[in-house]
Amino acid sequence: MRGKNLKFRLLIGLAIAAFFFIKRCSQQETNPYTGRTQTITITPDQEIAIGLQSAPQMAQQHGGLYPDERYQALVDQVGNKLVNSSIAKDTPYKYEFHLLADPNAINAFALPGGQIFITYSLFSKLENEDQLAGVLGHEIGHVLGKHSAERIGESEFWKGMVTAGSVGADMGGLISGIGQNTLLKNGRGDELESDELGVKFMMDAGYNPEEMIGVMEILKNAAGPNRVPEFQSTHPDPENRIEKIREAIRKYRGV
Repeated sequence: MRGKNLKFRLLIGLAIAAFFFIKRCSQQETNPYTGRTQTITITPDQEIAIGLQSAPQMAQQHGGLYPDERYQALVDQVGNKLVNSSIAKDTPYKYEFHLLADPNAINAFALPGGQIFITYSLFSKLENEDQLAGVLGHEIGHVLGKHSAERIGESEFWKGMVTAGSVGADMGGLISGIGQNTLLKNGRGDELESDELGVKFMMDAGYNPEEMIGVMEILKNAAGPNRVPEFQSTHPDPENRIEKIREAIRKYRGV
């Protein structure tokens, strides 16, 4: 009797897995800006709505907006120049750039749909406008790359597979681990893809793409000797990013 019950659970688990696999295949689409095939389960309008809804909370977590409007105006100026000079202008996304007051976290990030943030801690370490363009161009790359939307689609798929594994043979933990590793690897790829897009946006807007390397040096120095090894991080090591940035510069210069 126990054997029949196990067989039944396996069949149910396989059926659930097949459902989510077929669903995932039907949700594959080619990104019109990068040419890469991705699992996307939400529309651009939904991406924009998610970003707008999440933006106030993200700002609050970093001490709110930086009070000096002159610095915010510079961030807006550079960000809008990057958008208006590149393919980003022809996307459905609504780009808004926010300088956060956080004096400690050296960070910049993008929410789905075009909400882009840079902390004052990182902003204050940048040496020129070109480096600011490098940071913001990278974050615009995340938006065009639909990286958050892809993470949402992939996480839905792996949650379904975990359910199938749990029902089928109590293998949910194993499958969950596979899903996390997959997302981790894709996260590193996202950063490199955004670096390349950022280089392209910088060049389109007349900025010096070599300054993107300067940004990587700032990030490397800020991390210090206790930097997390690349294989334990969702971000590639700055040294590897510098190599890829140099490749992108040569590519878009036609060298």
